[in-house]
Amino acid sequence: MEREGGGEDDIVCLDGSFFINDDYQLTKFTFGSQVLELFCLHSASTDFDLTGQLVWPGAMLLNDYLSKNAEILRGCSVIELGSGVGVTGILCSRFCHEVVLTDHNEEVLKILNKNIELHTSSENRNCTGLVAKKLEWGSSTQIKQILDEHSGGFDLVLGADIYILINTSILKFSTELFYIYIYMCTLCV
Repeated sequence: MEREGGGEDDIVCLDGSFFINDDYQLTKFTFGSQVLELFCLHSASTDFDLTGQLVWPGAMLLNDYLSKNAEILRGCSVIELGSGVGVTGILCSRFCHEVVLTDHNEEVLKILNKNIELHTSSENRNCTGLVAKKLEWGSSTQIKQILDEHSGGFDLVLGADIYILINTSILKFSTELFYIYIYMCTLCV
């Protein structure tokens, strides 16, 4: 924070960090027999772009389903769109051989990487193949980079509580995602 002037009408200039809540709390989540601890917020940030800092109901429902149907994950490679703090991808890593978690926001990627580190530490060896990648929807460059690094494609594409703003770049991304999906499906046949 910086002050300009010297009188009653001082102008206060706030930097971007003023609007970022990074008071993360270690929180326990249980899905079937799987217990995860993750750093996350318990209430939404003031910035709509930081919604990935907390766990939303759709992720809880998806994780409940996945924990009850873990056989669909065994040995798979997964990419998760809009991973946020990583609750779904980290659960998947207990069953999958590779999980790529994606998000577009740098602040969210920081907490996502912290949670990946927490679950891949020497005490938590049951989570393997976890990696976080920046994926700005509509970015052909980032999509290509992920596909180049994971040339075998993915068996599953997951996403919970994600939304799409309709504009030309998102429509372009949706088309690219559709082609990625078709490509991955041909690898599975």
